[in-house]
Amino acid sequence: MEERGRLRGRTSLVLLSAILLLLSDLPLSLCGPNKKAASAARKEDIPFIKCQVCEKIAHQLYHQVKKKEAQISPKKISEIQIIDIAENVCNLKKEEADWLLRIDIVEKGDALELVEQENEGHCNSECKTMERACQEVMGYSDTDVAEFIFTSKPSLDSLVKFLCHEISKSCIKKPPPVPKDRAPGEPFIPKPTKELEMEKILRSMEDMPGAPNMKMYSREDLMNNNFGAEDADEDEEDDDDFPSKLGKVLREKDSAEKGLKQRVLGGIKQAGQSFRGHVDKVSHLVGKWWKGRTRTSSTPSMAGKGEL
Repeated sequence: MEERGRLRGRTSLVLLSAILLLLSDLPLSLCGPNKKAASAARKEDIPFIKCQVCEKIAHQLYHQVKKKEAQISPKKISEIQIIDIAENVCNLKKEEADWLLRIDIVEKGDALELVEQENEGHCNSECKTMERACQEVMGYSDTDVAEFIFTSKPSLDSLVKFLCHEISKSCIKKPPPVPKDRAPGEPFIPKPTKELEMEKILRSMEDMPGAPNMKMYSREDLMNNNFGAEDADEDEEDDDDFPSKLGKVLREKDSAEKGLKQRVLGGIKQAGQSFRGHVDKVSHLVGKWWKGRTRTSSTPSMAGKGEL
């Protein structure tokens, strides 16, 4: 029964992925799992951009805190909320680090320049390099920076000085010249609007039970049942150990056997109800998004009929 419930939950996630894929109309190359090796950070480029990255971080922290203050007004922002921003500003999996996707590294003479773009682009080695540089700048100082922002309420210039000259010392000396034989980076490629919309939908599902790490699959993968392979071995090991571990617990807790069983069954039932509720919520969200796209696309055709 437990195995059937687990399989039903996984099947629900796969079906939901299929629905999102069909609605998105995204190219399969963007929807399926990346078959190529993920682009790695170019660590050798970090010394050339570290100071600029630090200044960008200070800019982001300053404005993201201001934005959060406006969202929760008239309440005052807490130090914990500022710490959350500081902890996530260099993590590409978090919304606070989306700014990294709008920057292109451009070679100008013997220097590298960070050029901000209007839209987000695909994350390649340059994106990973900036993330790595960002993490090196922040290090373990995120709580110190958050405390400084909370207690001092600094200006942007003061925050840049504190972070880039006093804490990380990223800007105390000029960056070295870029070697003439440096291989150029990839071109900046903006993400399609549809892909950005789907990413926002998937991100909104991250806090749902069973939904974290959810990903899109191509039609080929869905037809071949080729999903979750990377986690299969780990799941099988967990399943093999589960009966023995549970049996040991039950043997040690004979006196509480009935109560334990009731709590386990109750937990499974509650988790199932919660998951179904979240699926309904996401289905409503997708449906609302789809109706909006349909309404937008139908407007020009209606105008054309009027002219005819």
